[in-house]
Amino acid sequence: MNVACERRNARLKRKIRVRRVVQGSPERPRLSVFRSAKHIYAQIIEDTTGRTLVAVSTVNKEVAAECDCTGNVDSAKAVGKAIAKKALENNITKVVFDRNGFLYHGRVKALADAAREAGLVF
Repeated sequence: MNVACERRNARLKRKIRVRRVVQGSPERPRLSVFRSAKHIYAQIIEDTTGRTLVAVSTVNKEVAAECDCTGNVDSAKAVGKAIAKKALENNITKVVFDRNGFLYHGRVKALADAAREAGLVF
């Protein structure tokens, strides 16, 4: 196996381990984060019905206009602020953070910290 395949498999194993514990409920939906090389995505999911309540990413024009590059820590902070703002507009204050198998470091940590600063509790 090549290195990229091994890295992806390791992330998927971590994802399975995390999702055994992290479950979104109507009282505390799940804030799921996905990062690619060019973009970062965040969505708030209510797992009992399987509905996405709020979604924000660097693909959105509002968020992409704030930052010059969409694949760095500054853009992750912008996504964190935007997801918290939209969540508070929909009366969602408490969430469960799902790092989706990614290490809590760099862009994932920046998104989480920005969401906390903007008012989400997790």
